Amino acid sequence: MINIRSQIEQSEKVYLSENASLSLESMGRARKEKKCDVRTDFQRDRDRIIHSKSFRRLKDKTQVFLAPYGDHFRTRMTHVIEVSQIARTISRALFLNEDLTEAIALGHDLGHTPFGHAGEQALNSIHKGGFKHYLHSLKIVDTIENNGKGLNLTFEVRDGISKHSKGRGPIINNRIKINTLEGQVVRLSDIFAYFTHDLDDALRASLINKKDLPKKLISFFGSTHSERISKVVKDTINETIKCEYKKINISKDLEKNLNMMRDFLFENVYYHEKLKNNFEKAKRVLSELYVFFLNNPGKLDEVYRSTSDTHPENCLDFIAGMSDEYALEIHKSIFTPKKWSIIDFEV
Repeated sequence: MINIRSQIEQSEKVYLSENASLSLESMGRARKEKKCDVRTDFQRDRDRIIHSKSFRRLKDKTQVFLAPYGDHFRTRMTHVIEVSQIARTISRALFLNEDLTEAIALGHDLGHTPFGHAGEQALNSIHKGGFKHYLHSLKIVDTIENNGKGLNLTFEVRDGISKHSKGRGPIINNRIKINTLEGQVVRLSDIFAYFTHDLDDALRASLINKKDLPKKLISFFGSTHSERISKVVKDTINETIKCEYKKINISKDLEKNLNMMRDFLFENVYYHEKLKNNFEKAKRVLSELYVFFLNNPGKLDEVYRSTSDTHPENCLDFIAGMSDEYALEIHKSIFTPKKWSIIDFEV
């Protein structure tokens, strides 16, 4: 059989930017493996992420709205798909490695808890070692997935996954060294995706109205979802070309307005009273589950009982991996009393 992978690797040398990450020059995996005849290492990483159990569970994990009613609200899975789309568009325009970009984007939120950031806050406060979803994403691909063997991803994908998160910190943070331009693209695309789709969902849910949006932000970003995405994508491409691909860059105007938009979302959406009450309940659910499994190690899923981690770490891994619905059902089965009946009808 013709070695397709080798042909793709050679074509990357010809068509990609000299600043792109070439598959052939990857820093490799922790455990050496035989190369695939068809796919590059970055393509294999993408496929391993897509076929993982952790990726499938993202479809039932909160983005902003906990277990939302309605067909069109985002989940954590649709979020990573939108991040991937934005990041691939930027990478293709800059002649970067689209396969690496896609792998990082699809894997960046594998470690998110049920109930989104409310769940992360609950586990971070109750677990002695704290909890950060981006570090947990790395743990999932390194040691939890594949029955404790991990996915054995390349250094470049792991680097991008572990450094994607910003919180409310600086959008452009020169202290965080991401080793590839593709990883830098994903880090920016994450905020591009969530500010545009969280705003879209908040309007759909009537948490805010169009008249509530600051006129300055509407004037800068545009009045539609597609206009806002187009604005940030074009700005990133142009500013990166201006700085001769030394880093993935955005204009000072975009950075200033992104910070303003992020502040607006935190104040008017993420901390909205209608969401706050539900998220406090979600925090309580995860905290009570953590204490229960801490005190009842035999009740842990077998996969998490058999790892070499300490018991508190195993409890953390089990709960963090749950979908929203699964966490609620497990909590209900443990803490909600069941009716007792002595009636037995024979038919």
